[in-house]
Amino acid sequence: MTSPSDPSGASGAPPPVEPSSPPVTSLGWALRGMRSAVSIPALILTAAFVGYAGLARESGLTLDQTLMMTGLVWALPSIVVLTGAITGGMGMISAGLAVALASVRLMPMTMALMPLLRVEGKTKRWHLLIASHFVAVTAWVFAMRNVQDLPREARLPFFLGFGASLTGFVFCMTGVAYVMVGSLPPMVAGGLFMLTPVYFLCSLWGASRISADKAAMLAGLVLGPVFYLLAPELDLLLTGLVGGTLAYVATRLARRGVR
Repeated sequence: MTSPSDPSGASGAPPPVEPSSPPVTSLGWALRGMRSAVSIPALILTAAFVGYAGLARESGLTLDQTLMMTGLVWALPSIVVLTGAITGGMGMISAGLAVALASVRLMPMTMALMPLLRVEGKTKRWHLLIASHFVAVTAWVFAMRNVQDLPREARLPFFLGFGASLTGFVFCMTGVAYVMVGSLPPMVAGGLFMLTPVYFLCSLWGASRISADKAAMLAGLVLGPVFYLLAPELDLLLTGLVGGTLAYVATRLARRGVR
């Protein structure tokens, strides 16, 4: 008869142990990230770059220049700004300043994401530098939604697999679109390009976790057309600065009122 203190049974054998699954390696997590890149957001981003290929071709950029800007600059709004600066005859300093202002939004996004990917005492700085290249709205929104549910050691390889596969696919499709875009009607190419801001708006709204984020987006939608009419050369900068400030102040006052 089995005593209460002996849960193993009369035979004295140890209880059966469930076989544990082998741990997933960094390569395995990278492959999972690559599989995750096959998604609707990736298709929308690819369609937007197809539209950009038409813009680049009409602007007089060569295939090599278009692919270099796609692979090195990566963030589509910055690429469009740089293309406009080149076709508009802007000097190197002015073009660099315009691209920097269009890309400054990526700095807080990178600062928010990198601590989530870093493993204390293990992650090397150059690994994070490589990962930071893939930070744009599509990859950032995806990472902020998903990496926090993964083990700490899996986050960086998962994000690198996602970012590298997404960038590589878009890079190849941009080249194909550049060659074939001559057969697309201008209305179709423009419609594909307009998918990007629509997707960015929906994705950022869905990823917003605090009321200040949504308030800033609403303020930007209202102030964007106003500043475009008043100061078209500084409309994005003024919209972000004024809209973000108003959203922050409004949410702070609302919280004080609730208290």
